[in-house]
Amino acid sequence: MPSPGRLGGAPAFLKTRSQGLLGEDARGCRVAASSLSLTGVKGETVNIERIENGIREVLAGFGEDALNPEVLANTPRRVAQMYAEFFSQLRVDPAEALGVVYDESYDEMIVLKDIPFFSICEHHLLPFMGTADVVYIPQGRRIVGASKLARVVDIAAARPQLQERLTSQIADALVERLDPLGVLVRLEATHLCMTLRGVKKAGSSMVTSALRGSFHKNPASRQEALSLIM
Repeated sequence: MPSPGRLGGAPAFLKTRSQGLLGEDARGCRVAASSLSLTGVKGETVNIERIENGIREVLAGFGEDALNPEVLANTPRRVAQMYAEFFSQLRVDPAEALGVVYDESYDEMIVLKDIPFFSICEHHLLPFMGTADVVYIPQGRRIVGASKLARVVDIAAARPQLQERLTSQIADALVERLDPLGVLVRLEATHLCMTLRGVKKAGSSMVTSALRGSFHKNPASRQEALSLIM
């Protein structure tokens, strides 16, 4: 049975395909009209109205007398639109970015490293940001464009996340669509939830990895891949 951290075991809404497809969004993935809406209608990416109302309550908790009228009037809308942008791929399966597969006779390692990304920690709703490295060994003459690997990272990151889960979801997307001989994903990120608050360890970073197939089974292959990205 798939673990909860992988797409196969994720809540159903994370794998829902939208109906009435219109084309591609800025990240190159298919979207429906409803997913572009910011008006609070059923089927949208996030509920703008509810977020606005929630932020109004947060501001009220700070003390309305301590804030200027412009903040009280417009910040809830700005914050709601910000979250709509951050979580724009919330209901998109990252594997959808790998829909175009090329037939190419190549069976060596393919590496895309130092992919910038940011996501939002689901515990404190603060950003964590860093770089991702993606390595895979194709089989069956199945490869994808380099930009598609970066889009997998972007889509998986565009939702409330944990770095550990994000790492696994990127790896599992490649396994699902490409059936490669091996996949290795490495993320290194700084978490504002532990640099700005709590333990306040500025300069610290967290590294996570996910190994699939030959990289999990073969230490020599794993070491070769790590030597290419470190």
